[in-house]
Amino acid sequence: MKMLAGVLAAGAVLSACGPARLGAAVVTSNGRISSETLSAEVSNLNQGLAAYGGRVALQFPESQKPQQVLSWLVRFKVRDELAMRYGIKVTPGESQKALAQLSAQATQGQTGAAVPFKALAVANGLPVNRIGDLARYEAIQAVIVTRMDGGTLPTGNAAQQALTTKFMTAECRAAKAPDIKVSPQYGRLNYNGYSVVSAPSTLAAAEPGASPSPSPSPSSSAKPQYRPAC
Repeated sequence: MKMLAGVLAAGAVLSACGPARLGAAVVTSNGRISSETLSAEVSNLNQGLAAYGGRVALQFPESQKPQQVLSWLVRFKVRDELAMRYGIKVTPGESQKALAQLSAQATQGQTGAAVPFKALAVANGLPVNRIGDLARYEAIQAVIVTRMDGGTLPTGNAAQQALTTKFMTAECRAAKAPDIKVSPQYGRLNYNGYSVVSAPSTLAAAEPGASPSPSPSPSSSAKPQYRPAC
């Protein structure tokens, strides 16, 4: 059961000749996530799994650890871009409050022995040392939503949905601005949830007697996929 993923649900492929730089897992117009950084964070995730993994089932295949960790790193970059657009600088107190609320929601309804929040984090691919980034991630959303609704959360379902849509649209636009490109070694960016997913094979089985299809051009393989029109 994807407890943490469910709480957070409220997230580009480069050709070999594209703009990716050697050793970069992700390249954006204003920075990068190096493969070295990703490797270190996967090691941190493994340490967390060794300490807490027995408390809850892993929510993804072992082979997808790099993609899961990279997804979190991308989400944090997207949320930071959104905060910059709104001129927001969250305080430590706001981050702690947001994390406490998230932890309470994630563990709500658990039966038997309570599962530690750190166990839920690593089960969903988030290294324990990045929980502080998750707290900031949540705090940014809380501050922006409060600003959007004028300080009073709507009570009606329609109004709540409208506010959610407004926030998601703003985040979507923030995600598109840095021109995020994922190294094909790790896959591509799915803008639905800002997740790094496996890139589909470009090879299709030819029908008997049919001429083989032409190979895609380098430019077509660099085109971002699942990019929303926001």
